[in-house]
Amino acid sequence: MSNRKLNVFLPLLLAVVLALGMYLGHKMPGSNTGAQTLLFSRVDRGPLQEVMDLLKVKYVDTLKLGDLQQEAIEGLLSHLDPHSIYIPPSSLEEVNEDLDGNFQGIGVEFNITADTVNVISVIAGGPSETAGVQTGDKIIRVNDSLVAGNHITSDKIRQLLRGPKGSKVNVAMMRNNKILPIQITRGIIPLYSIDASYMATPEIGYIKISKFSGTTFDEFMQAMRKLEKQKMKKLVIDLRQNPGGYLDAATRIADELLDDNKLILYTKGKSYPRTDYKCEKPGLFEHGALAILTDEGSASASEILAGAVQDWDRGTIIGRRTFGKGLVQEQFDLSNGGALRLTVARYYTPSGRSIQKSYANGREAYDEDILNRFNHGEFVNQDSIKVLDTVKYKTASGRVVYGGGGITPDIFIPFDTSRFSPVLSGMYSRSAFSNFVYQYYVGHKNEFKQYKDASQFVNQYQVPASIMNAFKSYAERDSIKGVNGLKPHDEVEIQNRLKAILARQIWSYEGYWESLNKNDEMMKKAIDVLNKESND
Repeated sequence: MSNRKLNVFLPLLLAVVLALGMYLGHKMPGSNTGAQTLLFSRVDRGPLQEVMDLLKVKYVDTLKLGDLQQEAIEGLLSHLDPHSIYIPPSSLEEVNEDLDGNFQGIGVEFNITADTVNVISVIAGGPSETAGVQTGDKIIRVNDSLVAGNHITSDKIRQLLRGPKGSKVNVAMMRNNKILPIQITRGIIPLYSIDASYMATPEIGYIKISKFSGTTFDEFMQAMRKLEKQKMKKLVIDLRQNPGGYLDAATRIADELLDDNKLILYTKGKSYPRTDYKCEKPGLFEHGALAILTDEGSASASEILAGAVQDWDRGTIIGRRTFGKGLVQEQFDLSNGGALRLTVARYYTPSGRSIQKSYANGREAYDEDILNRFNHGEFVNQDSIKVLDTVKYKTASGRVVYGGGGITPDIFIPFDTSRFSPVLSGMYSRSAFSNFVYQYYVGHKNEFKQYKDASQFVNQYQVPASIMNAFKSYAERDSIKGVNGLKPHDEVEIQNRLKAILARQIWSYEGYWESLNKNDEMMKKAIDVLNKESND
């Protein structure tokens, strides 16, 4: 999705806009202030406007016009592509925060178990840490609202804790069975899109990108500089389960990996002439060996980056076929406080392929595509991958690649179905791992003070039998079936998962991914491939 807002009047929505009494302002391309506005006069009234007028004036009962308006918009969009969506006013702030890369709040991560709000981590340097909040605290009251023991929801807690920067919130915390009143001054809280960056081997760096937001490029450059100081010569970029985001973030990162003025992608649509996105400056990592990890959850901007790397033979794509989203959206602000995210163009990789999968059979079929791939056997067998576009495209070196449904990796790694045995699935669905680890860590913090960082923990720590037995007892109490009949691969998965979540509890996602990747087959293959490549 492009990060340029173009609030143009949409001919497609003209009837709906008139019916709802909405006007759209137009933030001109290249304008940073949004001061330039186009105004449009009414045109001839259509039947939809007439129906809305009659409903308002003549209908026997009072109508909730806002609900009707939303249904009208969503009904119209249902006939378009699956990525053109209406964002109601109640959801817009959260949607924008995720892509902007920050929000205003107190800076804690929490979960709710047994009707109790638990602080599971405190952002270093954030408002809560400054005020003295600690991991393990339980939130009892926020201002005048009791939040403990009254079926509080995560959304309600967020509403109570978030607020404008500089505003104050009074929180009653329980710590060691004592109630502590704490006043917190809210601030700007970052939402990071780089989950982890570390040295996987003395030469190979690793960067996990979870989304492409407004801060992703700056985060990426910071991670790269950190890894280069640690003598990184080769790089793994992990795009698994990355749903995409801003096009600009993907192209700027690609510019750091590709040399000269290479084409990264081009876009074009009915109302948008072809636009080429090319490398514009010398990159930070144009020649070192490179691997990109992908799976069926890698979409949109992730596919832009992977497609450019593949088409220029810049690196090796490892994993499974990506989602297949080759459409570009613009977000249009509406006068009711909501927004329309509308598909305005398709994008094409440097070889000229569109990787958008078909949506001709409707949204339901489109949404079921990933499940159908799994049922068809594509997740475990490379030969089961269906090539939907038989047109042959060629990479820079002449290798044949295809479009029409995602990026097919250069090296296929099957999905590990053994990770989802019935007993493990029960543990995942009931959040048994994270709930147990939180409780254990709060009561045993001193056991982990000997580890100076995540790398030392990952390389030295082994989950002891005492913790395994305690977890099994916890799982049994949580009514998870099959705990007494665990198979060997279940035991190994439980140990790996407990260790990773312990690392996450202490060192956030940096520790989680470093621990989890230690036994990950896709990561092992990437290291093997890069070790076989000579340095440029």
